[in-house]
Order: sequence, then C-alpha cells, then structure tokens
Amino acid sequence: MRISICCFVLMILFFTSAQAGDWSGFRGPQGDGKTADSAPSEWSADKNIVWKASMPWAGNGSPIVSGGQVLVTSVSDDEGKQRSLYSFDQVTGKEQWVKTVEIDEAMPHHKTNPHGSSTPASDGKSIVVWHATAGLYCYDMAGKQLWARDLGEFRHMWGYGTSPIIRGDKVLLHTGPGKTCTVVALNLSDGKTIWRHDEPLEGTFERRDDGAPQGSWCTPVIANVNGREQAIVMLPKRVVSFNLESGKIVWSCGGLRHDRGDLVYSSPVIAGDLCFVTGGYKGPGMAIRLDGTGDVTETHRLWRNENNPQSIGSGVFVDGYVYRPNGSAGKGLECIDPKTGDVLWSERSSAAHWGSMVMSGGLLYVTAQDGTTVVFKPSPDGYEEVAENELGENCNGTPAISDGKIFIRTDENLYCIGT
Repeated sequence: MRISICCFVLMILFFTSAQAGDWSGFRGPQGDGKTADSAPSEWSADKNIVWKASMPWAGNGSPIVSGGQVLVTSVSDDEGKQRSLYSFDQVTGKEQWVKTVEIDEAMPHHKTNPHGSSTPASDGKSIVVWHATAGLYCYDMAGKQLWARDLGEFRHMWGYGTSPIIRGDKVLLHTGPGKTCTVVALNLSDGKTIWRHDEPLEGTFERRDDGAPQGSWCTPVIANVNGREQAIVMLPKRVVSFNLESGKIVWSCGGLRHDRGDLVYSSPVIAGDLCFVTGGYKGPGMAIRLDGTGDVTETHRLWRNENNPQSIGSGVFVDGYVYRPNGSAGKGLECIDPKTGDVLWSERSSAAHWGSMVMSGGLLYVTAQDGTTVVFKPSPDGYEEVAENELGENCNGTPAISDGKIFIRTDENLYCIGT
C-alpha cells in the first residue's frame, strides 16, 4: 500500500514537472516571455547543438514545446497555399507528424514576413494553430484533427502573424489584419464561439482614409486585475481590455494612431499594475494603469511619446523595468522605466530584432535577424552582456525554452540547443 502511494505521488510529480517545463505558446506559458527553467548561455552553429531539423521554407512563427513535442508552423513554397503544422520529438528532433491544409489562392505578404508566421498553442492535451485564410485548427497530441473554424479571408499586403493563446477552457485569437479586425474567444473543446468583438476601421482594411497603412499583428496577453482576468490587445487605433469571460470591454485607451499609420506589431507588456505598449512603424509608446473602466485615455494613461524605434518584437518586465528589443540595429536593445517612459540605456545590436525577448535563469535572451542571440543581465544601470551566439542563419522568431534546452527556428532549420 505504502509503495503504491509513493509511486502515485511520483507519477503526479513527474507529469506536473513535465507540464511546468513546457513552453506552451507564443512567449511562453504565461505569454510574458519568462520561464523558471535555466538554459545554456553559449552556443554556435557547431557548439552545444543537440539536434537540428531542416525546415521546408522560411517563416516568422516561433516553436513551442508541449508534451514531449516541438511544434512549429511552415509552408511548402512562397505562395503559401499549403500551410502546415510540424511536430518533432523534443529529445531526438525526429519528425513525428505533419498536418497540412490548403487554400486555392495565394495571399499577399511582405518579403520579410513569409507565410508560416503564426505560433501554435497547446495545453498538453490539444494543439491550436492559426493559418489565417486557411482557418483555425485544433488537433490532439497525436495530430488527429478535433475541430476547425473558417473565420473568413485575411488578406493584407504585409501578410499575417498573430497567434492564438489558450487560457483554461478558452482559445483567444486576434485575427487581424484583414477584411475584419476581430478578437474572438472559442471553446477549446469544440471551437464554438463564446464571444466576438469586431473592431470598426476606417478606409480599407489596409489603408485608412488619408492613405496611410493600418493593421495590427498583436497577440493578446492576459492580465489578472483585482482577481479578474482581462485579455488585452492593441488594435490599430487603441488598446482594448476585454473581460475574458464575457468579452465586454473593460477599458480602452487611445493614442496608438500617428502620422505614419495605425500600426501595431508587438504585444503589450504587463508591468506590475501598468500596461506598457509600443506602436508599430516608429509609433507611440504609452503606459496605462490597469484598474480603469471605460475610456481611460485621459484618466489612466500616464504618458505617451512618439520618439521610439521600430517595434516588432515584444519586451520583458523585470524588477520594475521593461527591456525592449527594437526593429533597428542602432537602438537594438533598450531599458525603459514604464512609470515615466524614460529610456535608461540603449545598446546597438548586430542586426534588427523582429523576434521577442525571453528570460531564463535570471538572464535575458533575444535573437536578431542575422541569427545572433545575445544573452545579457537585466539591470537599469547599463547593458551587461553575458554572451553573443551566432548561428549564421536569418531568424525572425522568438526562442522557446524548455527543460534546460533552447529551441530556435531560423529560415532554414529548427535548432535544439543544450549542454
């Protein structure tokens, strides 16, 4: 009897630790870029590479790790008519299965944003992947399709790139950009709609009335405010917080619009009791107190400035400060006080960053477009580099960290890095 109880407890601990070590969605299990797992700080194309798997085509989507599998999206050619979800064994890198869906017409995209630019999400029992015009699909861990949703056509001159997130029994997805700019919550079990919000846009879905471009590629984040979960997403003109259960707007804040367009690429960063955001195309930066209701532009927006580098990848909040990667090499990395918007330091990088920053073992990791990942210590006093690691292949994705390993998807390969 005593032996049976011990075995049972060990089984629970094993499966709990396995799940805790998963990198289950875009920017990790909580969507904030952080994990308690430690990871290697040094590697190269021929050092500390556990395995690598060839990818059929370039893509900006990032890998996730769930249930012993590394999952990543890709397409078979530049037209993107065949969109696939790939599963690789986490330990060996062996391809386990591929699930492909097709569309009849090639969709436009920017040359720096090839198809296959969405990151899947998993709860360890099912996997959800967004293929834009090709639909939203849910599979079990063996690749069996459980359900699918056709949410319409998503055509934009710069392509797609938002990612679904799983929270409890819900799938949350911001579908933009396209003919509709929609935030929708679905049942994870069957894909049925729980609530839906369609954001009104002026002009066309690509350009506002004055001809400037518009669109949001923002993946929502979840914030717990006074015991209730809010889903926060940057839409083209404003930041909106939704009640996760009902879909009702809790608060909204204007200020993302600027002369060059209504554009958003990165995700909000929850910085304590603040929401820190940066618009796209050198757009405005803002911080908003989370405890408001209604239109909080005048009451809860602490500051707004437009003097920002290009923002594509999302930052990480550590000990009172936001560390932000930028889409320009000149100010590649910055440390910002979210209470004031002051930039405490900036550091050049080898290339621009399109991927997001992550944190592991007290260190920050971010991969530039030339495939160089820098590792540095978070400190408001100045940039303190730990290592600079080159793979020699272009990369627009975000590293995933699980069980002491780092998984990086470049234009050519999926890498597992470990010691």
